[in-house]
Amino acid sequence: MTVLRIVPNLTCDDPAQLSGFYRDLFGVDVAMDMGFIVTLAASGGQQSTQLSLASEGGSGTPVPALSIEADDLEVAIARAAQLGIAPEYGPVEEPWGVRRFHVRDPAGHLINVLTHMRPT
Repeated sequence: MTVLRIVPNLTCDDPAQLSGFYRDLFGVDVAMDMGFIVTLAASGGQQSTQLSLASEGGSGTPVPALSIEADDLEVAIARAAQLGIAPEYGPVEEPWGVRRFHVRDPAGHLINVLTHMRPT
């Protein structure tokens, strides 16, 4: 057996409305909309199968519901600021080689937004 993908499913009252938050902040597209569920995907991005299991979020933070890796964290930080979304944590450079910040979506899910730092 080969696992083809693992997709987080976040509980919310209005999937269409919550999808707007993710589209606006991360620039993802609606891949499927069945009313009760909206699936978002990065256009042109590569999908990989990953599952993280954690007892904490690192540096003493809570475990986030999602980790979203971006190629340019500064763009994500600027978009969040433009949308009036204040980080709950960071932005910060972590000792394990990522720069990240945490925000909450309108349904209250904690999101870890990160980029891997390039060695200098």
